Amino acid sequence: MRILIYGAGSVGLGIASCLLKAGARVDVVARRETVDSVRLNGLIRTGIFGDFRVPPEALEAYTSLNVIQNTQYDYILVCTKSFDSLGAAQDLSEHTRLFSEDAKFVLFQNGWGNADKFTSFFPLDRIYNARVITGFSRPKKNEVIITVHADSIHIGSLFGADLSCMAKLCELISTGDIPCRITENIEKDLWAKMLYNCALNPLGAILEVPYGRLAGSEFTRMIMDAVIKEVFAVLAAAGYSTHWQNPADFIEVFYEKLVPDTAEHKSSTLQDILAKKPTEIDALNGAVIALANSRKIAVPYNLTVYNMVKFLESRTS
Repeated sequence: MRILIYGAGSVGLGIASCLLKAGARVDVVARRETVDSVRLNGLIRTGIFGDFRVPPEALEAYTSLNVIQNTQYDYILVCTKSFDSLGAAQDLSEHTRLFSEDAKFVLFQNGWGNADKFTSFFPLDRIYNARVITGFSRPKKNEVIITVHADSIHIGSLFGADLSCMAKLCELISTGDIPCRITENIEKDLWAKMLYNCALNPLGAILEVPYGRLAGSEFTRMIMDAVIKEVFAVLAAAGYSTHWQNPADFIEVFYEKLVPDTAEHKSSTLQDILAKKPTEIDALNGAVIALANSRKIAVPYNLTVYNMVKFLESRTS
């Protein structure tokens, strides 16, 4: 089995470290600075699951699919930002020589709508999604820190594809320290993460505070509660579902379990803004707004936090 990590940012390197620790053969495609650093220094992982170091010779790193020769991959783990999904899908579709006949694409990405970008290029039964609620940061190009972990990685198909082919991948990731399992409820999982992210991610960026601070104030709780209620209304109208029947049930778990487990985590949107990079807000609250508009549902709280993040984003361009 050979695995390609397409997009070796913090998530990509974190997952790569697990696979390498489990003995898998892994290559990564990344930006030039990351490739140079990995080739020179290897990969270093620290954090809550312990320290692990990969020597340079144990990991192949490439700047482009064009330069990969005489290799075929069984799994392609797409770990790019959500706004790069379409470009990633198109790039991968132009390099089918690199994939085995039954190669599977697993999207380790934030937000909603990433899989739709891949359906224009690949059969539905080759596209899978991963839900990740583990926090990663990258202080250096070849170093990743696992900062928080709320639940196991879940891998499944939005299109009813066979899940047995994901068993070995889940086993490898789990052996490498981050628990991972197959699920038949990936749609519910992805929307559960959307509820979590849409409530916390933009506010954490706007106010520049960790998630615990947001939950500790009655003022920000009121905003988050309203965002969550709007997302539930859109879910019902669009025919999607998650693990809770109503907003009240989710809100109870949100404050009692989900936020405490990630209380010190700082929003990925905030990290992007501070790094003067584009954010993934369009795949988060932006995706909710798009669904709401198509069904003529008002979502003023989602729209407000979305526009505020867009303003912050525009100041860094």
